[in-house]
Amino acid sequence: MNTRPRPQAMRLTEAAAERIRALSVASGRAIEGVRIGVKNGGCAGMEYTMEYAEARGPHDEIVEDKGVRLLIDPTAVMFLLGTEMDYQTGELRSGFVFNNPNQTSACGCGESVTLKPAEPATAEASE
Repeated sequence: MNTRPRPQAMRLTEAAAERIRALSVASGRAIEGVRIGVKNGGCAGMEYTMEYAEARGPHDEIVEDKGVRLLIDPTAVMFLLGTEMDYQTGELRSGFVFNNPNQTSACGCGESVTLKPAEPATAEASE
């Protein structure tokens, strides 16, 4: 039986991977990875979530990229397929930025977004 490899749900820029590694060390905690998800909220409808994960959830999607382990919440996978996570530093603000092809709009402050589930063609293109 010939099985196709699953597409990687997300990828990291070197800046994001470097920042996550630094934050993980600075936390002083033994962590399994950083859990990424989405939740309802904000003026545009959804917000990205990030938290240290001390253990892997039974249905988490594991992404290993540039020496960093991300645990993708299973309810968020279809919203995050094809996403690149970056870390940007500016004069007034620094933070993680999600370059997500499934994002259809964002609020003015950039804290919340409108997302649609990935199309099957998008999932296949990520392979």
